[in-house]
Amino acid sequence: MLKALIFDFDGLILDTETPEFDVLQDIYAEYNAELSIQKWGQIIGGSGATEFDPILDLENLAGVEIPRGEIKKRWRKEANERIVLNPILPGVLELLDGAKDRAVKLAIASSSPHEWVDTHLQRLGIFDRFEYIVCADDVTRTKPSPELFLLALSKLKLRADQAIIFEDSPNGVKAANSAGIPVVVVPNPVTSQLSFSGEFMRLNSLSDFLLGKFL
Repeated sequence: MLKALIFDFDGLILDTETPEFDVLQDIYAEYNAELSIQKWGQIIGGSGATEFDPILDLENLAGVEIPRGEIKKRWRKEANERIVLNPILPGVLELLDGAKDRAVKLAIASSSPHEWVDTHLQRLGIFDRFEYIVCADDVTRTKPSPELFLLALSKLKLRADQAIIFEDSPNGVKAANSAGIPVVVVPNPVTSQLSFSGEFMRLNSLSDFLLGKFL
């Protein structure tokens, strides 16, 4: 019987990933370079299996030394300015309400740090909706390692077959599969361009998830 829902954060609850990618593409273009979605996709959802650095990649492609600190600061600033304008993604609030009505526990397992995730959840007014929030600070490796999901499951005191994970990235799916927890994929405009593999259910929106069918 389903007893808990475990959510990713970036790109699933709030679309932080499209602004980050778009701003990076703009910066690459200024150096007559291009950031491919395949390269960027390596670290969407987690960097536990790669050390890809987009700024180093840009420097290599451009063939010139670039002001790395300045570029990173600008990237973060411009992306954040766009991110705070984005609403909670469709279906999120309805699913949180449905879980509460049915006494289904809620948790977040994110490859981002607490400072990022907690701040946005509080700003959006949904921080207190989750019983547990597990982030990169709490584990040694992020997705595609299963550590985040296994820790969330341990805190919830549940078996893998008693939870469902909601993800938007291939790294998240790999982590969920490794943890042995069923996963529902809801890609955003960026991750929909990536290739997914493994066992998963795919939806266009969290609005399409019918919680009652799993209880």
